Amino acid sequence: MKVLIVNTSEEGGGAAVAASRLREALTNNGVKAFMLVRDDGLASRWHFLWERVVIWLSNLLSRRHLFQVSIANTGTDITKTKEFQNADIVHLHWVNQGFLSLKGIQKILRSGKPVVWTMHDMWPMTAICHHAYECERYQEACGQCHFLRRPGADDLSASVFRKKQKVLADADRLVFVAVSHWLAGRAQKSALVGSFPIKVIPNVLPLQQFTIVNRLDAQTALDAEAPHVIAFGAARIDDPIKGFSYLVEALRILTGEGGPYRADDFRLLLFGQVRDRAVLDTIPVPYVHLGFVDDAYRLSQIYSAAHVTVSSSLYETFGQTLIEAMACGSVPVSFDGAGQTDIIQHQQNGYLARRLSAQSLAEGISWALQCGLSAQELRRSVIRRYSEQVVARQYINLYEKLREESGERKEECGERREKSG
Repeated sequence: MKVLIVNTSEEGGGAAVAASRLREALTNNGVKAFMLVRDDGLASRWHFLWERVVIWLSNLLSRRHLFQVSIANTGTDITKTKEFQNADIVHLHWVNQGFLSLKGIQKILRSGKPVVWTMHDMWPMTAICHHAYECERYQEACGQCHFLRRPGADDLSASVFRKKQKVLADADRLVFVAVSHWLAGRAQKSALVGSFPIKVIPNVLPLQQFTIVNRLDAQTALDAEAPHVIAFGAARIDDPIKGFSYLVEALRILTGEGGPYRADDFRLLLFGQVRDRAVLDTIPVPYVHLGFVDDAYRLSQIYSAAHVTVSSSLYETFGQTLIEAMACGSVPVSFDGAGQTDIIQHQQNGYLARRLSAQSLAEGISWALQCGLSAQELRRSVIRRYSEQVVARQYINLYEKLREESGERKEECGERREKSG
């Protein structure tokens, strides 16, 4: 069985990491898995720029939310590639930023090949947005989009919604995969994808890359020796959706007047890029900013050094940093109400704070510092659910079922042609 994994890039961003790890997991479990990504040529750059220009013009020259929406008006036709033509299964992941157009996706769906589409955000189920936040218009038909400068009943989101409906209208060999039950619940309510089969399969974690490092050695190596070390990481720390301000406020509660800790009791380990460095000036405890980190051993050091790893995202479709942290023996603390709820069992292997409550987040950090969970307990919790073998087997079962159904349909079509002949 040959599986073609399709993603905009091979590295950089959560979906890229997840897709690359899945390809490796499938390969290690006997599947011929290949990955197709956007090339860096002039045509790809043009597709990327043209999509942004159209959004910018449609939004009355406003750059606000420019990268929070995608319209897939242009892209590459991958059905002509050798990799696509040789594939038994086509597995789409995150395909935005000018990689695949809606017309290109339609050609894939009409190719006759079984297609799996793993949703790493909400874009497949909405018109244009990657995260709908509190908006529920995608459950009926988009329009009046709050990401647009002048929302209306027939705005850009409404137009793209209709186009997506046409693309999906005759897709009969398509299965969507959500990386969490929370995301699946939203997809099931979508007017676009709710009628399709939706499976829940989590992201895979290469456990051989994330290991438990001696905590004191890790802290010394990172210049983060303190009674209580907290880790926080994101592709971009100051991205508003990552909710860093809630962690800052939680630390103020813990170390401020009447709080149970002193500021010097903590070291905050930060990893990821920062555009506005002024946000670092708001941190009330000593911190170490390590910048962008993509080395697995370095990440293992960071997580192993940290007693607690916090994810304070407003929405998280899965929570990759949480399972990485647990694999290295760090207790996860996060908000309730999104994909993290699949990973954390409240006060058993971590803490789920009340959504968007800095006070509750502070309580969760305090609980995690005192809970006594062992590093090996946390790692075992991850092995059972997110190891290569466990996740790869779920996808292999799905692929085999799709191939079997596809073969049955071909036989039925052949019988009809014989009878009509």
